[in-house]
Amino acid sequence: MPNAFPVKLTADFFDAAGKTKYADIGLSVFDAAPHITHAPFAEHRSEIGPDQLAGARGVIVLTPKVSAQSVSEAQDLLVVGRFGVGYDSVDVAACTAADVAVCITTGAVDRPVAEATVGWMIALTHHFRTKDNLIRQGGWDTRSRFMGRELRDRTLGLIGFGGIAREVIRLLANWGMKTPLVFDPFIDEAAAAKAGVRKVALDELLRSADFVSIHCPLTEQTRGLIGAPQFAQMRSDAYLINTARGGIVDEPALYAALKSHRIAGAALDCFAQEPVLTPPLLAELDNVLFAPHCIAWTDELFRDIGRTACQGMIDVSLGKKPRGVVNPAVFDKPSFQAKWRRLCGPFA
Repeated sequence: MPNAFPVKLTADFFDAAGKTKYADIGLSVFDAAPHITHAPFAEHRSEIGPDQLAGARGVIVLTPKVSAQSVSEAQDLLVVGRFGVGYDSVDVAACTAADVAVCITTGAVDRPVAEATVGWMIALTHHFRTKDNLIRQGGWDTRSRFMGRELRDRTLGLIGFGGIAREVIRLLANWGMKTPLVFDPFIDEAAAAKAGVRKVALDELLRSADFVSIHCPLTEQTRGLIGAPQFAQMRSDAYLINTARGGIVDEPALYAALKSHRIAGAALDCFAQEPVLTPPLLAELDNVLFAPHCIAWTDELFRDIGRTACQGMIDVSLGKKPRGVVNPAVFDKPSFQAKWRRLCGPFA
């Protein structure tokens, strides 16, 4: 029987000296669980190797991929905790087959991503980037060419209506905007109405919205969801905001739509291929804002995500099902149950 529950963290949380790069990643949660031990990987890899998981019962993952190969020798691994809510970098089916639960930090990202979304809405419509450059480049006398627009009386269209999108609606409640539009196959019209939004088809949302903001996961159904046909339906004064995943948007089609001013502008926090280490073609344009998949990164975000991820490790170690499980069927597998009892019996 094991006398501890070892948790490993991917090396990208730490600097070369072994100190965390971030103010707080929630590790203090483990103070109340002395049976939990934790340590970083010795090196960063873009994909976790099976050797890195040796001896671990749980692993908390920032950016590396978790593949079938990663969990191919995971006889003693019970849980993968993604540091965030996206899990397209995790082979969930392979984890389930290997009797490994996959968890995300449901709820922990809602406020900061929502704040960033609202901030980008204002930055786009008030031409923050352009007006900053007027001062940097001596363009004071051209300021009258860059009149902005308020959020008042505008329509927000949300693709996906999970926790982040709902928090965006809550933050914008007193801004005088029109009833938000939502495209989400997983909610019904009654639930949408109760939340103060109107459920519509994607085509109607694209035709009507001043802002199209993406808040859905990247799946086979959403990959390439917004491409040339969709940009053709959007209003010429509309903006696209993507804080979800890059593969949802066809980037060459977006480039064409922005360059031709088919749409007014865009703000992108994520890209089809990451990391982006050289300027993309889109960077030629002045009507798009970028962030390197960190627009919502705050000290509070990392603290809250970390606390949620660490609590998930504790829950599993104590024989409890954690929040945010994306493969709940694994808990019904007799092989997982046997593995869980073997590894967590002393603590549960």
